[in-house]
Amino acid sequence: MIDLYFAPTPNGQKISIMLEECGLDYSLKPVNIAAGDQYKPEFLAISPNNRIPAIVDHDGPGGEPLALMESAAILIYLADKTGKFLPENGAARYDVLQWLSWQQGGFGPMLGQANHFNVYYKERLAYPMERFTREANRLYSVLNKQLQDNEYMCGDYSIADMATWPWIVPRKHQGVDLQDYPHVARWHELMKQRPNLRKGFGLLRDLIKQVKMDSESRTTLFGSSDAGPGA
Repeated sequence: MIDLYFAPTPNGQKISIMLEECGLDYSLKPVNIAAGDQYKPEFLAISPNNRIPAIVDHDGPGGEPLALMESAAILIYLADKTGKFLPENGAARYDVLQWLSWQQGGFGPMLGQANHFNVYYKERLAYPMERFTREANRLYSVLNKQLQDNEYMCGDYSIADMATWPWIVPRKHQGVDLQDYPHVARWHELMKQRPNLRKGFGLLRDLIKQVKMDSESRTTLFGSSDAGPGA
């Protein structure tokens, strides 16, 4: 059994999608990040960086429990555990890993910043809004080119797709129009046809709608009452 410490954000949804796609048994452990659950000692013991997602696999290597933080590390671990969605070796494995790294290091963080300044930050600051919207669109262009000759990001469906797809769902908040990226739009619709992806993506979605981003919640999440979700 795997415990999934989870909030319905793109980073959390990567792992819930993977668990559903792999057919693994897991127990959902909701983490209310607006209320500060991520700072509780019991969560920090699992995720020292006070971020979701995190897992505890009670049947880890050698049959011993294993705690993991960071979505990319978790995806690789689950892929290796099950032998699914990541080639075992060779050039194909490194192709998936490079696109997973691209998502983790650029696509997700930059889209998060675009979302943050375009929608949630109290002040309308032209420079960061323009900068991160421009960078978001540049990254969509990179993805669009990659998908031009590939059904999925790396040819076959992989953890790179699972990591990237949740981030394009809130694209309007990022200042992106999918009509400008036809190959991404095609891939987006293809991904939506996967029942396990839809199930993993939909977990606890109602919680997001219930979160009221008042000054106390902003301070909890970002250390400032002037900030908002999306970073």
